Amino acid sequence: MFVRIVKMSFDPENIEEFLHNFDLSKAKIRAFEGCQFLELYRDKHNTNIFFTYSYWRSENDLENYRHSDLFKGVWAKTKPLFNAKPEAWSVDKLVSLE
Repeated sequence: MFVRIVKMSFDPENIEEFLHNFDLSKAKIRAFEGCQFLELYRDKHNTNIFFTYSYWRSENDLENYRHSDLFKGVWAKTKPLFNAKPEAWSVDKLVSLE
C-alpha cells in the first residue's frame, strides 16, 4: 500500500464548483479497484488550497485509475478551475499511530 497526496489551488470563485464536483465523484473514486481510503482536506489559512489524501493497494492500481474514464471525467471538470499547477506525491507510509 502507498499514499497519494495531491495539492490543488483554486480561484476563490471556483471553490464551490470544485466541492460540488468532488461530492459527485468521491464515492466512485473510493470504489475504484485498489483505492482503500480517500479524504479531502482544506488548508486552514489559505482556504483556496485543498489536498486529496488516498491509499492505494499498489502503484498499478493508481495508474489504472489515472488512465480510466472516471479520472478523465473528473480531471476534465477540475483542471479548468485551478489557479496554480497541482502538485502530487506518491509516498510510502512508514509509521502510523492511532
